[in-house]
Amino acid sequence: MTPTQDSPDIRWSGAGALWASLEAHGVHTVFGYPGGAIMPVYDALTFFPQIRHILGRHEQGSIHAAEGWAKATGQLGVVLATSGPGATNLVTGLADAMLDSVPLLAITGNVASHLIGTDAFQEADITGITLPVTKHNYIVRSAEDVPRVIAEAIHIARSGRPGPVLVDIPKDVQLAACEYRPADLRPHPPLPPREPEPAALAAALELLTQAERPVMMVGGGALDAAAEVTALAHAWNIPVITTLMGLGAFPASDPLWLGMPGMHGSVAANRAISEADVLLGIGLRFDDRVTGRVRDFAPRASIIHVDLDAAELGKIVSTHCPVRADAAQVARALKEQAPSQIPERPDWLAQLEEWKGRGHHPEVWGAAQAVRQVVARLGPDDILSSDVGQHQMLAAQLARFERPRRWLNSGGLGTMGFGFPAAIGAALAEPDVVSMVIAGDGGFQMTAQELATLKHADIRNVKICIINNSYLGMVRQWQELFHGERYSEVELGHSNPDFLKLADAYGVPGWRAEDSASLDEALEGWLNHPGSALLEVVVPSQHHVFPMVPAGASLSEMLETEPVRAGVMQTGTVQDSPDGVEAPGDDMEAVPIMALDAQRGGER
Repeated sequence: MTPTQDSPDIRWSGAGALWASLEAHGVHTVFGYPGGAIMPVYDALTFFPQIRHILGRHEQGSIHAAEGWAKATGQLGVVLATSGPGATNLVTGLADAMLDSVPLLAITGNVASHLIGTDAFQEADITGITLPVTKHNYIVRSAEDVPRVIAEAIHIARSGRPGPVLVDIPKDVQLAACEYRPADLRPHPPLPPREPEPAALAAALELLTQAERPVMMVGGGALDAAAEVTALAHAWNIPVITTLMGLGAFPASDPLWLGMPGMHGSVAANRAISEADVLLGIGLRFDDRVTGRVRDFAPRASIIHVDLDAAELGKIVSTHCPVRADAAQVARALKEQAPSQIPERPDWLAQLEEWKGRGHHPEVWGAAQAVRQVVARLGPDDILSSDVGQHQMLAAQLARFERPRRWLNSGGLGTMGFGFPAAIGAALAEPDVVSMVIAGDGGFQMTAQELATLKHADIRNVKICIINNSYLGMVRQWQELFHGERYSEVELGHSNPDFLKLADAYGVPGWRAEDSASLDEALEGWLNHPGSALLEVVVPSQHHVFPMVPAGASLSEMLETEPVRAGVMQTGTVQDSPDGVEAPGDDMEAVPIMALDAQRGGER
């Protein structure tokens, strides 16, 4: 295909080649915000009506929406931005996608090639800036390279451990005439699943065969292997822990499920890790919020670690049996080698059942009770997104996911403002289910402008729930427990907007609840409204999230329930209390003295 000599056609330019390439790769929805340096691309978009563009209100909102699309579907998310501030506004989302292994393609415009390096208007070295937070990035030097670069970028974003790739296209390259044929736009064939080495598989099988107290820990890298992981657990009768990113990879209704591990994990999950003799980790990276004090993580266990990324094997915890392979391939192979008679493990399973009954079960009105009432209304196919903070941990603790990709959150980067635009992306990907977001009053205000996106794109299946405790709740919790109750710059209440009026200004109806009874009534109106809607739940500020492992402590030193304030401390809530304050080490910061006093029932 070529432009005519007398009448250049934007369709047969670098910009047109971009859209033709995206269409050839099955992309039919993109998110973005136009500007001067990417204007030719938006001009060419008018000739590709089969591709839907969702106009956000801020580039960060657009990239989080693209992440939400990708996390809900497992497919590529695509976002566009202009040069300079438009491109730099994508950096947080790129870092978020990198840490959470999200397949994402970011396309930015740049100033014309001859202006690059001259500090031209709205110029930024976006490839240099984003080098640490992308799997790969490109600056396209000629229009003829566009199809090849897009094919390579999408292949890289999707292959192996997924991640974000950025393609930067100078304005003159977008405008330049370009010849391309259908064959030039052909996607790269997907890589075959990586199979485990026989020796590694044999070593894993030997450890599982000898195990008396095994536990499986499943992360976000196994979401697409949920069926194989479930079959493996049943064949070997192994209890399963799902990380924050792995929730849904194993059905929560299964008796073998122990919950989430780590800083705000379940008692059963953290105790199981501390007492297991074999830990089989599949598709996770053993990050600090999961391990607690690394040297005391799973102290009695031989660790099998299955991951596609060789860099993760042995990076954080010592791994007795590293297996670099596709999660589904390994789970399938281990299941096929399971003993003909399923191991019963009565003592181990009985102990786990006792631990399942322990933890924090508040009976008074607060954020935990509010989140429990809200998530109880989710259907099995509905999608729950969260922002970052106390409400995020409560939602992860209290929601029950029966299948993967129903839970979307910012795990590795912990990005406030993520939840609402991610719910928008998920809602567009799956318009026939409810896309619910639980946000805090702080985080919601970081991307609240995306309320306009609901109206502009006529999105009708987003349900926004704001848990309003008038504080930056998680920061307040740490300041209370670990910083002598010195509350520094965390109170929001006097400056918070009226969230119902804010929503109404964008044409979104709202409900408010201030206790359990009024919440039940508000939920009916909020969920039954035939369109997107907002629910504000006003809760006390002083309630915290437990169980909790203090920073620098081991999982066995978790606070199972909230310490009594004003010097009246609870006793008998924790096994194996620590002997004293640890000096700051390489793995985590020191255990705060107040947390240890609370654990031991001592005086402040």
